[in-house]
Amino acid sequence: MDTTNFDKLEDVDHKGQEMENIQREEEVPTQQDAIQTDNKKVVPEFYNKAQKYWAEVPATVNGMLGGLGFISAIDIQGSKNFLREIKVPGKKLALDCGAGIGRVSRNLLMPLFETVDLVEQDAAFAEKARELCTGEGVRRSSLGEIYNLGLQEFSPSRKYDLIWSQWVLGHLTDRDLVAFFRRIQQGLQPGAYFCMKENVSATKLVIKDEEDSSVTRPLEFYERFLKEADFRIVRKVRQQNFPKGLFPVYMIACKSKQ
Repeated sequence: MDTTNFDKLEDVDHKGQEMENIQREEEVPTQQDAIQTDNKKVVPEFYNKAQKYWAEVPATVNGMLGGLGFISAIDIQGSKNFLREIKVPGKKLALDCGAGIGRVSRNLLMPLFETVDLVEQDAAFAEKARELCTGEGVRRSSLGEIYNLGLQEFSPSRKYDLIWSQWVLGHLTDRDLVAFFRRIQQGLQPGAYFCMKENVSATKLVIKDEEDSSVTRPLEFYERFLKEADFRIVRKVRQQNFPKGLFPVYMIACKSKQ
């Protein structure tokens, strides 16, 4: 949801002692945590807890970035450089997954694409995104559909020139993450890219944040899950110029193997 809780994101290289207090090897919750009752799936507590957490977060850039709103410009510039390097073939339609209040849609995707669709499960964030992405300085026709649901439930119904996902995949279970990768692959135009931008742990451990109900995975986990979903990784770059003490942030561009 273009949202990340930076409050506890201290890289072991900088604050190893603090990380020891929250870092431990975890098995990421899977959909086996869900149960069936009267033919209705009960949403795992992993998702419920995250939804409740973000419902209390202000719909502002500072809220989206865990109090570090000042890094937004650095983040957007890094993403622009990344997209310039991979040379996205089409410019008609893009999708912003976990869009939050539309920060990435407005500042990164809308200047590059004719139309941008958004996926965001929090209703207040989605409404703010509609406001931000149709406000002054933005082509009103740039905003396409806003899908108000979680990525674990989302399936694309259109073909996109680019699908972008940022700071949201840590809110998916392993099983749902691979399933999501497989579904969005079906929503890509031939030769189009899926790009993800995520925090990664500085060790081989999965770090669980109990407060916002998310996990920070090692980079290798994302690479393995993408390959499992039949994606081919084309480019992988670390975001530069973020403040010290944060998790490493990586951008990965991939294409379908099919």
